[in-house]
This record gives sequence, structure tokens and C-alpha cells, in this order.
Amino acid sequence: MNSKITDYIIEKIIFLCGIIAIVFVVLIFGFLLKEGFAFFKEYGVFNFIFGKYWYPTSNPASYGVFSLIIGSLLVTLGAAIIAVPFGIMTALFIAELAPKGIRDVLKSIVELMAAIPSVVLGFVGMVTLVPLVRSVLDIPTGLTAFSGSIVLGFMAMPTIVSISEDAIRSVPWQYKEGAYALGATKWQTIRRVVLKAAMPGIIAAVMLGIGRVIGETMAVLMVTGNAAAIPSSIFDPVRTLTATIAAEMGETVRGGLHYRALFGIGLVLFTITFIINFVADLFLNKKR
Repeated sequence: MNSKITDYIIEKIIFLCGIIAIVFVVLIFGFLLKEGFAFFKEYGVFNFIFGKYWYPTSNPASYGVFSLIIGSLLVTLGAAIIAVPFGIMTALFIAELAPKGIRDVLKSIVELMAAIPSVVLGFVGMVTLVPLVRSVLDIPTGLTAFSGSIVLGFMAMPTIVSISEDAIRSVPWQYKEGAYALGATKWQTIRRVVLKAAMPGIIAAVMLGIGRVIGETMAVLMVTGNAAAIPSSIFDPVRTLTATIAAEMGETVRGGLHYRALFGIGLVLFTITFIINFVADLFLNKKR
């Protein structure tokens, strides 16, 4: 009887925690919407989203975030191109190919990578990576979207590796036995059976990694150059949505148009992140 009561109490506590988490998310969205709606009403959603110039201190001020969205997407795409193949291959090696001793060491290293603060990675990138990119590519500055992509790719990799490795290891052993019984080699089994069975989980890992990248602030603030202009290539300086909020929130007048514009940026970021997490959750449910 005591065991049943304990289980009931724990179940209700977990349910309550889930409801509280949902309430917090709704409250955050409501707060952003409250502050951003007044700005959208005065400035216009179309002018805000598709405006090319972000000059909040000029006269007249301009609050177009199209260049910031392009900068965020460019850095995120570059990071995904770097992190996704390396992350999946690393997860595959840890789950299927590495000996047990090496597997445990690699998993520990991946977990340690995930624990490194973003500001530390940004500082290391600014001190070492930025001068290297400038000298190797012979460009005027190493503070570019390319540098940001490398740093963010390194940050997204632990998430992709960890979740992908769990997805690969959760593939039933019977699938592999069936493939081996039909005469498939180890690589054929991995490519045609294991990866296909684990694909929903791998896609979810990729989406969560991208969500981690697009919401990053300090690292991109330190290594991308913070130029609020539409870049012509990945080797140009850019400014992201998150970096704009971090750089300018302390300089705005509370309740002013600039202040509300930053909340509008937050609302755009919240929407993008919510969509990414929602799609990832769909893939996870499909996997289950």
C-alpha cells in the first residue's frame, strides 16, 4: 500500500513539473508578444522582417532585421555542414566500431565537450581561430561567418553525437542478426539496416543541434565581426539575431522603440527555436 501511495505521489509531482514547464514557456512567449506587439503595431511586421538596414540610433531609425536573419541562417548552415557529418560519423564509430575501452573514453570526451561554456569557446576562437582564418585565407579580417560556423559546429557536435549514438545503439540486435544471416557485410549492415532504423533519432539529434546553434549568443558575438549588413559570402563579417540582443539590450531606453524592437527579435528567435524543437519532437515520437 505504501508503495502504491509513493508511486502515486511521484507520478503527480512529475505531472506537476511538466505543467509548470509548459506554463513557463507560455508566459515567456506571452511576455515577448506583449512587448513586441506594440513595436509591430507601430513599425510594421513586413518592414521589420524584410527591412535591410538595422540602424537603431540613426535619425530616422531603421529596424530591419533581414540582414540579421541572413547572418544567423548563414552561420547556422555553415555550422550544420561541419557538425552533422562529423557528429554522425563519430556517433557511428562509438556505437558500432570502437572497442569497449575506447568507446567509454570517447563518450566521456563528448560529455566534457558539452560542458565547456560558450564564452570560453568564443574566447578561444577569437584568440586562435580568427587570426588563423585571416592568415590562411588571406582576407582582411578573420571575424567572419566562417569563423562563427566553425566555433558553433564544434559546440553543436556533442549534442548530435550523444543523441545519435543513443539512437544507433537502440536499434534491435535482431535487425543486425537478420542482415548477417542474409550474407550482408558489417558495412552493408550499418549502412542499410542500422542507419535506416536509427534515422528518426539521428534527424532529431541534428535538429536539436541546430536549435543549440541558432540560439547561441556569446560565441558568435565574439567571432563573427558584428556587421549588420547582408553578407556576399561566408567569409564576410555578419551579425546574428542573438548577438544583436546581447550587444544592445543594455544601451536601450526601457519602453522605447529600440527596446521593443529587441523584444521583436526575441519573438522571431523564439518562433524559430520552437519550430525546430517541435519538428525534432515529432521525429523522436516517430522513433518511439
